[in-house]
Amino acid sequence: MPAEPVAPPAVTEDDPGGRTARRLVTVVALAAVLPALYLPGLVHDFFDLKIYMRAMDWWAAGHPLYDYVQPDRVQGALYFTYPPFAALLLRPFALLPLGATIAIFTVLTVVGVVVTTRWLVLPVVRRHDLPGLFTVTVAVLLVLAVESTRETLTFGQINMLLVVLILGDLLFGVPQGRRWAGVGVGLAAALKLFPGIFVLYLLATRRWRAAAVASLTAALATLLAAAVAPGDSWRFWTHELWATDRVGRTDYTGNQSLFGLLSRITAPEKPSQLPWLLLALLVAGYGLWRAARAARAGDALVGLTLTGLVGGLVSPITWTHHLYWFIPAVVVLVDAALDADRDTVAEARRRRWLLGLAIGTGFVIIYGVVTFQDWGVAPARTDNPGEFVTGNAYVLLSLLLLAVLPTRRPVSERVDAATGNLH
Repeated sequence: MPAEPVAPPAVTEDDPGGRTARRLVTVVALAAVLPALYLPGLVHDFFDLKIYMRAMDWWAAGHPLYDYVQPDRVQGALYFTYPPFAALLLRPFALLPLGATIAIFTVLTVVGVVVTTRWLVLPVVRRHDLPGLFTVTVAVLLVLAVESTRETLTFGQINMLLVVLILGDLLFGVPQGRRWAGVGVGLAAALKLFPGIFVLYLLATRRWRAAAVASLTAALATLLAAAVAPGDSWRFWTHELWATDRVGRTDYTGNQSLFGLLSRITAPEKPSQLPWLLLALLVAGYGLWRAARAARAGDALVGLTLTGLVGGLVSPITWTHHLYWFIPAVVVLVDAALDADRDTVAEARRRRWLLGLAIGTGFVIIYGVVTFQDWGVAPARTDNPGEFVTGNAYVLLSLLLLAVLPTRRPVSERVDAATGNLH
């Protein structure tokens, strides 16, 4: 009698070989998509970094730093707009060949992405017992896919340095009460004005010492620059700081701030200052109130994420590469969804809502607002709902997250809740 054929063993969830193969396929597939996402941005050709280096050459030749100007077909005349302290740190790079400077900035940005993504994701991995290496690798690839990261890399921007300083300070230094807490925020604010919003966050959360350290650090860095370049420093703080037209058109779609949204409604005229100021104050007050509540509840990540979103909304100019803060927002949404109890209808519904919002946010920030759409060169008024939504996608998404981003319970409470001992 012939032997019965033996069926091959079924692949189950417990099969380590099959699980490894699926993870490998996922990583390879994500990595394979990245070149297609970066291809449109290659036309930037490190445009911003080249402006910085040419401005440093101009400055080294004895010319006033803030007289440097470079024409641009979309923005018109572009100038060096960073504070003098940033110029001090950039000037040594002008001694290197441009290719070496580009390579250094690119490597540092990628390293910054890896480091900060690990900081954000590893606590989620530990809380939910996820596969560590696989989860972090997928997260890094997704962060590299986001438009703000792509724009940072292809323009040659310094944003990831600022993110490293801010996250290191607010995730570790401040919560752990370190003596150096506030130094990172202060240095970031001295390098670029946007991070100054995090000093307000420290004040709102009553972290008086950290706020004082941040303010003192920023002041000392600014005074150091003033000692080296007194004329340029005086000019920046008394005049160039207030000239928003030096950094480009406010109505350009790449400006994803409240002022940019209003500018696109009123283009080619600029919007009235008073309505914008009132709206900015309202958004800043609400956002910082929510951020302070989250921090007092023990969720530092939500607090700093809300603050970053506030900064992007209220700044007159917020380019797409400034908006890193959607990335920690997605981490918070996924973590809160995984933490939701599946056994009750309300919690199951909440879980689906959080996951849906995380996926939707991820789609918006990966597709972006400028990478795959040509918005033209001339100022154009937003006059239909479709253009209003697509042209202000980051502004609208920031407002939504400002209202609904959940504050997560401290880890100790989650453990007690799981065992029925919540107190």
